[in-house]
Amino acid sequence: MVLDHERRVVTGVEDGRILRVHTHGPARMEQLARTGGRPLGLEVLRDGRLLVCDAERGLLRVTPGSGGPGGSGEGRVEVLVDSVAGAPLRFCSNATAAADGTVYFTASSTRYGLQDWLGDLMEHTATGRLFRLRPDDGAPEVLLDGLDFANGVVLSDDESCVVVAETGAYRLTRLWLSGPRAGRRDTLTENLPGFPDNLSRGAGGTIWVALAGPRQAPLDWLRHAPVHARRVVWRAVRPLRIRPLPVARVMGIGPDGSVRHDLRRPRAGYRMVTSVYAHDGTLILGSLLEDAVAVCEVPGIN
Repeated sequence: MVLDHERRVVTGVEDGRILRVHTHGPARMEQLARTGGRPLGLEVLRDGRLLVCDAERGLLRVTPGSGGPGGSGEGRVEVLVDSVAGAPLRFCSNATAAADGTVYFTASSTRYGLQDWLGDLMEHTATGRLFRLRPDDGAPEVLLDGLDFANGVVLSDDESCVVVAETGAYRLTRLWLSGPRAGRRDTLTENLPGFPDNLSRGAGGTIWVALAGPRQAPLDWLRHAPVHARRVVWRAVRPLRIRPLPVARVMGIGPDGSVRHDLRRPRAGYRMVTSVYAHDGTLILGSLLEDAVAVCEVPGIN
């Protein structure tokens, strides 16, 4: 879930549609495109096109159509990356673009797809990856591998580093792209109170983090259990399709890793916040499970 250049909400939904939500005047939705898969992370490019991470089809670029309310919205969908080193790209998750057109994107797992995301968290496969796709080269480059469920990704204000959420490790990992620390990997913040999902950049270098759910003792215990035990537990709980607790929570992290904001609402009626976008003192929230977009004010801003 992102805002376009005219500050309209753009989001992907389960049946593959990309929608734009008009909130000025009577609320209405406009279909911009249909990916044919399951869109996850979105990024609005400078020319108005969209980067779309599709869990089934890979990294896409979408030229929005203009179907209007209830229209077909048959935008143009281009596949940028659907394989890496000859292997299909599965579970493409999130992307961000630099000023020069370079794209950084994540794939959460090589073992599990979107429908079994919980299995990856329980087994801690650590098969997530961060990629770079340069505008003049069609081959994606692996920048980081061995990530524990790679998820949200965002560049710093000066683009000197890229930050990626490791959902299964409760941390934000940073890779320096320029300067004296170029090529070094470190931790921006760790031991988060929940599962970090999508990231977005806000005012003053704040990185907004959507926490999809609170930490739970059984999952923490599994992190240290033998691999075979984790797999046995996952096979046992898979048919149950466990849902996250009904807690809405987002955090704002400074460039030094400090916590600037920590907003939490239990029993909110809106669970599994998987995306957050800040604009004008307001946070716009999206969810993998809910059928609505939520909003809240940032304390101390308005």
